[in-house]
Amino acid sequence: MTEEAKHKCGVFGVWGDPDSANLAYIGLYAQQHRGQESAGIAVTDGNLLRAHVGMGLVSEIFKKSVLDTLTDSNAAIGHNRYSTTGSSVPENAQPLLREYIGGQVALGHNGNLINSKILRDEYEQRGHIYRTTTDTEVIIHLLAAHHLSHTDPLVETLQHLQGAYSLVFLFKDRLEVVRDPWGFRPLVIGTTPGGFSCVASETVALDAIGATFLREVEPGEIVTISDKGMSSRRFAEVQQPAHCIFEHVYFANPSSQVFGETVQIVRESLGETLAKEAPVEVDCIIPMPDSGRSAALGYSRASGIPYREGIVPNRYVGRTFIKPTQSQRNTAVQLKLNVVRDIINGKRIVVVDDSIVRGTTTRAKMEQLRRAGAREIHLRISCPPIRHPCYFGIDFQDPKQLIATARTEKQIADFLGVDSLHYLTLDGMLSCVTHPNDSYCNACFSGNYRLNVEQPVNKLDLERHQLKMFP
Repeated sequence: MTEEAKHKCGVFGVWGDPDSANLAYIGLYAQQHRGQESAGIAVTDGNLLRAHVGMGLVSEIFKKSVLDTLTDSNAAIGHNRYSTTGSSVPENAQPLLREYIGGQVALGHNGNLINSKILRDEYEQRGHIYRTTTDTEVIIHLLAAHHLSHTDPLVETLQHLQGAYSLVFLFKDRLEVVRDPWGFRPLVIGTTPGGFSCVASETVALDAIGATFLREVEPGEIVTISDKGMSSRRFAEVQQPAHCIFEHVYFANPSSQVFGETVQIVRESLGETLAKEAPVEVDCIIPMPDSGRSAALGYSRASGIPYREGIVPNRYVGRTFIKPTQSQRNTAVQLKLNVVRDIINGKRIVVVDDSIVRGTTTRAKMEQLRRAGAREIHLRISCPPIRHPCYFGIDFQDPKQLIATARTEKQIADFLGVDSLHYLTLDGMLSCVTHPNDSYCNACFSGNYRLNVEQPVNKLDLERHQLKMFP
C-alpha cells in the first residue's frame, strides 16, 4: 500500500459519435487522476469490437498511431485503472474485451465487489476459466452464464453483485451503463456537442469534450444508449445512499460536480470548518500540493491568516507511490516537492493536507519543512483519522498499515515530527456536504459499513492460485 489514498478508476463512454475514439481519449485524459496504472479504449463499428489497453498514463499508451487504428468506429468506452482488486499487470488492464455466446462485450468498472471471491469460486467449480485476477471479469462470467436462461441476463447478473460498482458495457449495438443500488461511486450522463450521448465517472470529463451534463445515473439503474436513443430500467430498488465521502475529500477533480455538489466548494468548506475546530496562532497557511490547496484556501479565509505557496511541486518527477522502498519514496518526495525557504524559514506555519494514510511520506515532508527553517509546524487534516479498511474501491484494506488505527493523535504528531496535529471531526466533515449524514459512506473513519462484509476482502484474494504456484 502506498502513502497516498488510492482507489480508484475512471470510466467513460460515448455512443453514435464518429469521433468516439478521440472523445474517449480526451475523457480519459481529463480523468487521469482517477487511475494512473493502466488505461484502455474499446470501440465498435456496429459489427465488431476492438480494444487497445496498456500500462501507464493515457498519453503514453495512446499515441496518434494507436488512436488511428480505433477511429473507424461510432462508439467507444474507456477506462483508467488503479488496482484495488488484482495486481497492476497488463492482463488486468481494462476495458476487458471478451466474446461469449451472446457476442462480444467490453467492460470498464469503477468500484470493488465484496463477494467476488465467492462468485469466482462457484464458477470455477463449474469449469469456468479466468484470464485475469480482477473482480471485473467475474461480472462477464455471470453475464455469459445467464445469457440463455434469462430474458434479461444483465439484470440477473447485477442482482448477484454485492459492493460498489459503476459499470460501462459496450456491445456492438449499444452501451449499457450501470450504478450499484447504493451509489457508492459517481457516474454521470451528458450530451456531446454533436448531440450524442456520453457517460463518465466525473463531470470534468464532460467539460473536457464540451458536453452538456444531463443527470447522474441513478443508484440501481441501467441506462441503455443505442441508435434508438436512451432508455432506462431498474435492476434493484434504491437503497439508502452510501456516497463515498472521500470523493469530496480527495479523489475527485476540484472542478467536478460529484453527488450534486461542486468538489472545490466542498473542500473549501472543509478547510473553513477545520479552522474553526483547530485555531492556532501562526504566520501563514501552507497547502500540501496539490490536494491540500482547496482546504487551505478555506482555512485561510476562515482564520484570516495569509495563504502562501511554501511548497512548489516539480511536475516532471515520476509517481512517488510506485517506488519500491521507503528510502526511494522519501528521495522522490524531496525531488517532487520543493520548499520555498524564504517563505518557511523562521515562520510558524499551518500545513493543510487532505489525509494521512500510512504516515511515512508525510513524515518526510515535515522533515523537509524543518530543514527549511520552519519554527513551528501545525498539521491540519481536512478529514477524520482513517482507522478502518475500505472494501468499496479504496486501496487501504489492511488496518495494520493505517497510522491512525492504533495510535492517538499525540502519538501520530510525535511520529510525524510536528508541533500539533488536528484532524477534522466526523461531524465537522459531514456538515460541509448538503445531503443527510446517512447518505454518505464514512466507514474508513467510523467503522460503520453500509454492507455486511462477511470476511475481510484482500486486494490479492483472486490471485490465490498464482501465489501458490509462485511463492
